[in-house]
Amino acid sequence: MNRYAVWKYAIIVVALVVGALYTLPNFFGEAPAVQVSSGKATVKVDAAVMAKVEAALGAAGLKADVLSLDGMSIKARFGDADTQLKAKDAVQKALNPDPADPSYVVALNLLSRSPQWLTSLHAFPMYLGLDLRGGVHFMLQVDMQAALSKKAESLSGDIRSVMREKNVRHGGISRNGQAIEIRLRDAATAEAASRILKDQFPDLETTQTTDGADIKLVSTIKPAAARTVQEQALKQNITTLHNRINELGVAEPVIQQQGLDRIVVQLPGVQDTAKAKDILGRTATLEIRMVEDSAEARAAEVGSGPVPFGTERYLERGGQAVIVKKQVILTGENLTDAQPGFDQQTQEAAVHLTLDSKGARIFRDVTRESVGKRMAILLFEKGKGEVVTAPVIRSEIGGGRVQISGRMTTAEAADTALLLRAGSLAAPMEIIEERTIGPSLGAENIAKGFNSVTWGFVAVSIFMCVYYMLFGVISSVALAVNLLLLVAVLSMLQATLTLPGMAAMALVLGMAIDSNVLINERIREELRSGASPQAAIYAGYDRAWATILDSNVTTLIAGLALLAFGSGPVRGFAVVHCLGILTSMFSGVFFSRGLVNLWYGRQKKLKSVSIGTVWKPASEADATN
Repeated sequence: MNRYAVWKYAIIVVALVVGALYTLPNFFGEAPAVQVSSGKATVKVDAAVMAKVEAALGAAGLKADVLSLDGMSIKARFGDADTQLKAKDAVQKALNPDPADPSYVVALNLLSRSPQWLTSLHAFPMYLGLDLRGGVHFMLQVDMQAALSKKAESLSGDIRSVMREKNVRHGGISRNGQAIEIRLRDAATAEAASRILKDQFPDLETTQTTDGADIKLVSTIKPAAARTVQEQALKQNITTLHNRINELGVAEPVIQQQGLDRIVVQLPGVQDTAKAKDILGRTATLEIRMVEDSAEARAAEVGSGPVPFGTERYLERGGQAVIVKKQVILTGENLTDAQPGFDQQTQEAAVHLTLDSKGARIFRDVTRESVGKRMAILLFEKGKGEVVTAPVIRSEIGGGRVQISGRMTTAEAADTALLLRAGSLAAPMEIIEERTIGPSLGAENIAKGFNSVTWGFVAVSIFMCVYYMLFGVISSVALAVNLLLLVAVLSMLQATLTLPGMAAMALVLGMAIDSNVLINERIREELRSGASPQAAIYAGYDRAWATILDSNVTTLIAGLALLAFGSGPVRGFAVVHCLGILTSMFSGVFFSRGLVNLWYGRQKKLKSVSIGTVWKPASEADATN
């Protein structure tokens, strides 16, 4: 009746082993470290840079406990904070000889002390949030008016192109703030222009006025369209920040919208506010321009002549100068995707670009008129431009699909695609709030949270052991397994633990033990009704299961609602809350019953169980005496 099959005990053993294995990395703590990341989009962090870091540390008489190349960054772990600071200064001087123009970001960080054998099994500790690990917090204000002005500027260019295609003569198209003004000579032309604006630019609201002898059409963005522009600008800025920060290898950055025009950025583990600003400042602007191939431009490229009027001089990755025209053909706004690949004809590495409808139309016209000429793709960072590539236009390119190839390795094609995908900010942003949380405060928060969970567990366990005797001990063991599995699942998912998450963990203790209280009380009721101990155990687990399932499902629904509609700390609480409910159903019912069956199940003539005092009604107690 109360026996488990071998496979059920096998599940329990596997769950305990896996839980212990993935919980273990969280007990090793974190060590001070120095993280080296690319300070420019065109600078790579590779094995050669790691060799420079190792040489710089050796020259300073320092040795890293662990030095590794992890994705897009190099991480060096040290035994104490003093060595960490010395190492940072040494690496900073070696990699950035010109402090005014740093090529690399050298930042303080914290790394797990987990041994290599655990890391090789992909057993990593949970990420700790800003309130537990320390780091920097920024509140960014997005300039929505600039986004609308940028959209109006783009629309004015589109209107100019359409008017030229439709052969509608005008006296000039200009932008006045967020309004587009079109001057026309007569009423018939004004009527034709109004029809074009109504048919092809539904997002604009147009009014007609007179300005002396001319007729003036004033178009403004409709309120609904303006809201869409602002929402898209906010989303694009968030995406761009994600792309840039993720390239730097910051563990679990938090980048989320707050309100209608603000973005919150949290970088756990980064203690240097100035370096964090450098990270946020790595938002690049992409531009496509034509290369000037005149004799004067060629002379300027080699430095033997001045730069021709209307052009600018930029450098390629290899240091070769390129003279490009000031006129911008396309920007990153017109690029929807960039993927690395190969040229189907030559099998050379290439980058495949996808443009939006407006960009495809402009690109088709430009390439048709510029066959045999070079087109430069420039990337601007912190006010400085660099030519990513400058291919020759072989033929007219239509359909919005563009291929960049020539003199690129596979790795360079992948890097170029990544840079182009990252895009540019749709609107400028300003830091309106910043704060730094030190690691000492984070350690204090961890200690307080750990103490709350520990003392909560001890208090609950003492009560259960006193009140339910052996069954209380079994319930306490099941509660410990619940905590073990919860931490293991959070570690396996690489979830971010915050202070609200630790509060949810403490709350899960009380909620998880509730299942065992229901089971134990049900067993007592069965014993009180005269059932045999074996039958009481079976009926207690069997009949309490429906109640446990109902109560946990309703609580899980509330947790999922917090997870779906909450943000920030609320979501952190909800994640731990929901996972704790699921692990408690396993440990409180399946695991605890396995222990009970192991202890009592094989005793055929069981006369009593250790479950505390079984209270009986007064009439039944008198009848037994």
